[in-house]
Amino acid sequence: MSTIDQQQFAEEILKTETGDARTLRLYENILVGAVAICWALFQLSLAGFLVLDSTKVRAIHLAFAMALLFLLAPCLKKPRRFLGFLSVHDRIPVMDYILALAGSLAALYIVFDYSGLGLRAGAPLTRDLVIGACLVILLLEAARRVIGPALPVIAIFFTAYAFLGPYLPDLFAFKGVSLRKYLSNITLSTEGIYGIPLGVSSSIVYLFVLFGALLDKAGAGRFFTNLALAVLGKYKGGPAKAAVVSSGATGLVSGSSIANIVTTGPFTIPLMKKIGYPAKKAAAVEVASSTDGQLMPPIMGAAAFIIAEYVNVPYMHVVKAAVIPALVSYFGLFCITHLEASKLGIRGLEPRDLPKFFLTLKEGLHYLLPLAILLYELIITRHSPEMAAFRSILVLLVIILFQEIRRTLRNGLGFFAGVKHGIIVIGSGMIQGSKNMMSVALACAAAGIIVGVVNMGIGGMIALIVETLSMGNIYLLLIITALASLLLGMGLPTTATYIVMASLTAPIIVEVGGLYNFVIPIMAAHLFCFYFGILADDTPPVGLAAYAASAIAESDPIQTGIQGFLYDIRTSVIAFMFVFNPDLILHNINSWPKGLLIFGMALVGMSAFENFAQGWCLTKNRLYEIPFFLAAAFILFHPGPFAAFFNLNQAHKYWLFPIGLFIYGAVIAHQKLRAKS
Repeated sequence: MSTIDQQQFAEEILKTETGDARTLRLYENILVGAVAICWALFQLSLAGFLVLDSTKVRAIHLAFAMALLFLLAPCLKKPRRFLGFLSVHDRIPVMDYILALAGSLAALYIVFDYSGLGLRAGAPLTRDLVIGACLVILLLEAARRVIGPALPVIAIFFTAYAFLGPYLPDLFAFKGVSLRKYLSNITLSTEGIYGIPLGVSSSIVYLFVLFGALLDKAGAGRFFTNLALAVLGKYKGGPAKAAVVSSGATGLVSGSSIANIVTTGPFTIPLMKKIGYPAKKAAAVEVASSTDGQLMPPIMGAAAFIIAEYVNVPYMHVVKAAVIPALVSYFGLFCITHLEASKLGIRGLEPRDLPKFFLTLKEGLHYLLPLAILLYELIITRHSPEMAAFRSILVLLVIILFQEIRRTLRNGLGFFAGVKHGIIVIGSGMIQGSKNMMSVALACAAAGIIVGVVNMGIGGMIALIVETLSMGNIYLLLIITALASLLLGMGLPTTATYIVMASLTAPIIVEVGGLYNFVIPIMAAHLFCFYFGILADDTPPVGLAAYAASAIAESDPIQTGIQGFLYDIRTSVIAFMFVFNPDLILHNINSWPKGLLIFGMALVGMSAFENFAQGWCLTKNRLYEIPFFLAAAFILFHPGPFAAFFNLNQAHKYWLFPIGLFIYGAVIAHQKLRAKS
């Protein structure tokens, strides 16, 4: 692929992610905007006052996503000489109007005949089966258009396995299912398309995505970046450190690494290049920090809410489990930016090039209010995520109106001009929020096909195959799960990757761990699948986040992906660590002092690990220093195995904290002396 082709591919990714693949005419823009705003108002009404059966909510949610997708995304992304009608980019062709209507009606069929379907559950009519088959086909085509062919191909593979099971070799043999049973489960029940993933998407995820889109349209993304630059820009590698912090802040409300890059990257990447970071490293820092935004509680993208449903725990338990690994991961990336700056001799920005801290804070302080409301609702009052998001959105709407009125009054344009501008910003935020939700909703629905097939009885067979491949070895099983997540995630959104891998491997990880006396909590197994699904976003050769960042940095996408993946090794290490040391996810840890001790040890351990990974501490590492960095890192991350060596029981394993600190401090002191000499 030439550089020009790579650049075009990256630009296509950006357009697809933001829902702007087509250039629409005026009336088409009005139609798309109306559909998107109606979707937003429907979701807000559900959180506010409208009461509907959950299955009907899921169906309507999917209908909006299907309609919007077929109106916005052409069948083929690149023009074809002989199939030009399939790649129309300058208008909406008649065929896509028909597909949008057909997809919506097929999704809504379960709403139109809700009572009848309930009465004939398990004995569908021919009409039910025909419409169900149309829904599966249209859904797979919609998913292909927005997230590529990987997920539809996997869904088709599982479907074929369900039908062809009786004809396969003994190891892979399965009793098979009938077409009637397949369509009943997948399209007419809550076991397939209308299952848990789509339920979470329709009840919770949309509101958080809308909240993020409204914040972005209001200007919060630029505020977070400017504030981070004002605080950190003057220090060594300042813009890179600011990129890490601003991406983490944006990641609080963004469920997409590419959306995060599009928001913060155009500002931070040029600044990193300006002070001396090579283009690929500037892009890779943005990729790694934006990708890991989905790890950051309390929102963590769509998957966090699905984890809560699958593990059957309150959402705040997921937040509690994820907080230390996420903060330690970001601290590790912060260390990387500092070490890279040290190696390259990069200084910070000049004071004249930095935003003024108090002025920036004053101008954007109001953006922190809806975030504070969200955190208060989630953590203090313990309201449901959807209620917390709904109330935060209401506060944000008032803030946007106030901001625009204040701006127009300052410019002498009058009160009503401010109201008009505020309504335009709110409307554009709703439209963008709906566009951003298309890929999430369709990925959840299409992944529901895979989950539905697994629940028909082949889950046990697949578990047996995976366990056979791993030969009952928990380490090999984790490596297989990690590699499979990376491979699947190259073509799937994070949410879909997590749903597929968690359905297939999370229970097996717990089971095989039990066989070897490893107590692996189910939460740790699910977070493991989640983490490696996220890492796939920057895994070459198909890491989509790397292509998006390289388009901004004008770097080679493959090299950017490789560099970003190397930066993200810290995240994979954390994932393995919390599987074998569940204390890192605060499993059965309810003491604040002990939790803070674990957090402090993990921070120092991550610092030691990054000194090893980057080959640098105060100066370039010597070969004999590497074992000491690794020893310090693993004692601080996972002191359990070392406790036996010092004749300590597991209850006293954290007494090893001073030993880990001493080893790390000794190496630093040695390097300091070596640097002076």
